[in-house]
Amino acid sequence: MFDRIKRFLRPTWDVMRKPSVHLSLGFLTLGGFIGGIVFWGAFNTAMEATNTEAFCTGCHEMRDNVFAELKTTVHYSNRSGVRAICSDCHVPHNWTDKMARKMQASKEVWGKVFGTIATQEKFREKRLELAQHEWARLKSNDSLECRNCHQFASMDFTRQSQRAQNMHSTFLASKEKTCIDCHKGIAHHLPFIRPGEAPTDTPGQDVPTPAPGVQAAPVAASAPR
Repeated sequence: MFDRIKRFLRPTWDVMRKPSVHLSLGFLTLGGFIGGIVFWGAFNTAMEATNTEAFCTGCHEMRDNVFAELKTTVHYSNRSGVRAICSDCHVPHNWTDKMARKMQASKEVWGKVFGTIATQEKFREKRLELAQHEWARLKSNDSLECRNCHQFASMDFTRQSQRAQNMHSTFLASKEKTCIDCHKGIAHHLPFIRPGEAPTDTPGQDVPTPAPGVQAAPVAASAPR
């Protein structure tokens, strides 16, 4: 039986082992080209599937915490009907940075397996650390994900509050500050931060205070619009 299978597979193995002996160069080139397209299409499709809202909110850790908060903000529901999903803000749009972020995100699988933020209590304890990582990322790339939708040159200051006009025309125009410095609480609740450890020294930023008897409960924060 084994010899029969071996004889049956031998021709295929010979072709795979030394394809140039059995197949023409043109056929190999064409086959490699088609194979490359199929591989890239499958890889890119799988990669984009991980950027969907359904994928990001497929676990209860995200669905019951940060996604529930997002649903109460203008980024989720607004008069123009434009919705920002998780990947719009948390996954770089250019290919190289996107791949680096995906590799970094593989650690989240480890966290899921071992239940790092499996409960509300664990999530609240870890929240400040998680937020600081994302704040630092956006700070380092000059809030690139924000700027993919919000362009300073396209802002109509006459339709902004006086406070927002002052902030944008002063700190944003001079590049002294970037979007994330003032808008840390724009899509998710801010974690409790002890006095003197505020996320920004920008005037006007509201820093949440803990509820009585609670050391890490997230409290909704307002940010300049």
